Amino acid sequence: MNPRAPWLAGVDGCAGGWIATFVRPSGAEGSVAIFERFADVLADPRAPEVICVDVPIGLPAKAGHGGRSAENAVRPLLAARQSSVFSVPSRAAIEASDYRLACRMALATSDPPRKVSKQLYNIAPKIREVDVVLRGNAAAAARVYEVHPELAFWRLNGERSLNEPKKVKSRPHPPGLALRRGLLRDAEMPGALLDMQPPYGAREDDLLDALACAAIARRIHVGTARPFPDPVPRDDYGLPMAIWT
Repeated sequence: MNPRAPWLAGVDGCAGGWIATFVRPSGAEGSVAIFERFADVLADPRAPEVICVDVPIGLPAKAGHGGRSAENAVRPLLAARQSSVFSVPSRAAIEASDYRLACRMALATSDPPRKVSKQLYNIAPKIREVDVVLRGNAAAAARVYEVHPELAFWRLNGERSLNEPKKVKSRPHPPGLALRRGLLRDAEMPGALLDMQPPYGAREDDLLDALACAAIARRIHVGTARPFPDPVPRDDYGLPMAIWT
């Protein structure tokens, strides 16, 4: 491996904060770390050139049917897996201090009026964390991309949605996890990372999702990834609102 080849990172939220998988543009070199804060990923000495994270980036002032155009663009591709794509509400709803207020703000800033789903609101702290970092750092915003693991696996599976979920009734689903691990292996992601036990603070599916994000970081680095939608809309702070794959 060329020692000057940059690091790339795939990042997913987890119980311990954020799980980051670091890979080179090609080859078997890689590592995994847990970070308490998203800003710590950006400050890591490996200085990843591309960071792909499974969290919505770019928040609309007003949400339409089904959330942003990004969610509406990718859902039809995922068939049975499309329920994993949550509708992103307005910035006002994400910034609300509690769920009841978030629902009131969402109703007032959506057309047609719609409350925030509980699943989406549960990750609102992660969304706010990334949003604050990127709004305050243009250089960081230029190297951080929004990715959705199920869309990443759709891409790795020849643009076909997966026929196995990764969880059933909130529990790990071994056939679905094995399917995803096989796709990552076929994509030549580092075998040592695929076969390791997840670090403390993360689960097996978190590790696989972070690696799926890293696979898209490789595609972005070589210029073969594409955003949904294209062209990419931006929010009032100039942040892109698109999911890359």
